[in-house]
Amino acid sequence: MGEIISGERRRSSAALNERASRAASGLASLGVGPGDLIAIYLRNDLPFLEATFAAGLLGAYPTPVNWHYSETEARYLFENSGARAIVIHADLIDGVRAALPAGVPVLVVATPPEIAQAYGIDAAPVPAGMIDWSSWLEGFAPFEQPVADGPGTIIYTSGTTGHPKGVRRRQPTAEQAAVSAGMLAMAFGFADWLERPDEIVTVITGPMYHSAPNAYGAFSARLGAHVILEPRFDPEELLALIERHRVTHIHMVPIMFNRLLRLPEAVKARYDLSSLKFVVHAAAPCPAPIKRAMIEWWGPVINEYYGSTETGAVVFCSSQEWLAHPGTVGRAMPGSDVRVIDAEGNSLPAGEIGEVVARTAGLADFTYHGDDAKRAASEKAGLIAPGDIGYLDADGFLYLCDRAKDMIISGGANIYPAEIEAELHKMPGVADCGVFGIPDEEFGEAVCAVVQPMPGAELTEAEVRAYLRGLMAGYKVPKRVDFHAELPREDSGKIFKRKLREPFWEGLDRRI
Repeated sequence: MGEIISGERRRSSAALNERASRAASGLASLGVGPGDLIAIYLRNDLPFLEATFAAGLLGAYPTPVNWHYSETEARYLFENSGARAIVIHADLIDGVRAALPAGVPVLVVATPPEIAQAYGIDAAPVPAGMIDWSSWLEGFAPFEQPVADGPGTIIYTSGTTGHPKGVRRRQPTAEQAAVSAGMLAMAFGFADWLERPDEIVTVITGPMYHSAPNAYGAFSARLGAHVILEPRFDPEELLALIERHRVTHIHMVPIMFNRLLRLPEAVKARYDLSSLKFVVHAAAPCPAPIKRAMIEWWGPVINEYYGSTETGAVVFCSSQEWLAHPGTVGRAMPGSDVRVIDAEGNSLPAGEIGEVVARTAGLADFTYHGDDAKRAASEKAGLIAPGDIGYLDADGFLYLCDRAKDMIISGGANIYPAEIEAELHKMPGVADCGVFGIPDEEFGEAVCAVVQPMPGAELTEAEVRAYLRGLMAGYKVPKRVDFHAELPREDSGKIFKRKLREPFWEGLDRRI
């Protein structure tokens, strides 16, 4: 039987499930039932999993909330979701107190020392007069009513325009639940370990309010694996955790690779990483030089899958496949239909760029919470469009060019920022970069690059443009190059291009 570890606290899978069962009884006493939503406003902590599993026992939807939200953003999610209860860390209350809906029970989790230390804050007790999650659930007997099939988590996808939308799956049948479990087991590298889950040791490196870390954390804990909750990603701490706990499996995002590779060689050589069996990354494109360097360092344990909250994982790629097809994100997983289509919905031949669409047969369908029209618009050629541009090669491997919304149209030519970013990542002195379109009176849009230099590196706009001019057509070379010490990021590792792009388009009639 596995256990969940957070700082100095250890809780067996059985104990966590019992607490979740008691919490389910408590939530039922508040009127929460099948189809209702529970908002989880927590960092990576034991109660995150307790509340998630409790909701599932009732047939309710756990709905993680990005705790970075402003009061306005939090109010929108609470109201749009129709949350019937809110579970929140004590130190986060003041930031959203005015957004808490009247009449909705608020269950407060004391902020533990490991989270306080990771974020440089004081450990916060439950405020007087508010309901303490831990003592509250202990006042209820384990849930003994018929257990509902959990419909899954509602994830609010990060929006670049307007408000985020909650992806709400239909109640799955037993067959659909099995398809989902099989898909996740393959993507997460657990397929060969299902009969011996107590041999799996993993670290949750990303925030569980994001879709992939949420699915990975919940699946690992339900399976009975040993799960270590990292409050906040730290590259050397991860190496130390791998060595100390003999970690076998990890789910990561590419920015974590970048930060690991930037550690001094002496630090990288200090830790024994030989226990690693399966490391998988997703959520954001991984520059080819970064991925190759990780495979050289950690060995052929680096894997990748591609998908979205709406589609689930639909393609997969091992280290060996990637080395044979550099730059690919993988080939269709069993049961997945992955195509590249033109504007009329026709499938394109190998090598031709178009919109990526996909679906996994037998997976429970979804809608957007309160917005069926948006769900209908996401369907193209009978499949789901995650919003990516790419192409398939002759062997069926998928390559992503960019997000459809990020494509730059300059003088009628389509320009894919990811192509330019891939070359910039190879330039000496470049730590990271973001490329996007800015207004141009003559061409409609012009290419702009924002570069984050390596510490101590000195780069100029002329040097960046000259470097790229030797690698690509002149119309793709950025007309403007800015430099930032740090690029704004979502916790998934994705660069927040909207924040970089907004100032250029402010006041203009264009979606950003």
